[in-house]
Amino acid sequence: MTTDREQSTGSTGRQEHWNQVYRTKATDNVSWYQTRPETSLSLIAACGLPADAAVIDVGGGASVLADCLLDAGFTSLAVLDISGVALAHARTRLGDRARGIEWLESDVTAFKPARHYALWHDRAVFHFLTTADDRRRYLDTLCQCLEPEGHVIIATFATDGPEKCSGLDVRRYDEAMMQREFGTGFRLIETRRETHLTPWQSEQRFIYFRFQRQF
Repeated sequence: MTTDREQSTGSTGRQEHWNQVYRTKATDNVSWYQTRPETSLSLIAACGLPADAAVIDVGGGASVLADCLLDAGFTSLAVLDISGVALAHARTRLGDRARGIEWLESDVTAFKPARHYALWHDRAVFHFLTTADDRRRYLDTLCQCLEPEGHVIIATFATDGPEKCSGLDVRRYDEAMMQREFGTGFRLIETRRETHLTPWQSEQRFIYFRFQRQF
């Protein structure tokens, strides 16, 4: 029998898991749903990027972050997600506006970027990577994607957050743990903590990290 942990380390298992989630649940009835991603938007604003800066939302799926960034005037957006079903939901929601976004269906640990980005945003993908090998691949992809002195915003469950999400194990973080993962090539500029309320009003503790690449 394949366990959740074993599934979480393989691209095929991960993809089928998340496609099934988005086939069987409404996009506003999953634990990570946000009507408006206020903390992410505030941290993105703090980066001080021009409107034409290239931004990639990793694990963006059906999130409304792309909608909000379009509203804010950003013109070079990409959304990467392992679930084509989630991306289809987002494209349907955005209608004609979807044509202004680069939609990328891929496991982040295997993604081969065709361009560079000034900002990498990830809310709640990294914490699903429970093996050191998957985290190394993720960081390799990030480094291939990111411009020199580019920005990274990454959110995970905090150390007092859930131990599982969507039936999968997660790895929880604090500042010291995340800095060890990213190493000396990235400067941790700030962290913010957030208590996220799920659609059924349970609390989940998140921690957000804003890094800047040092080369």
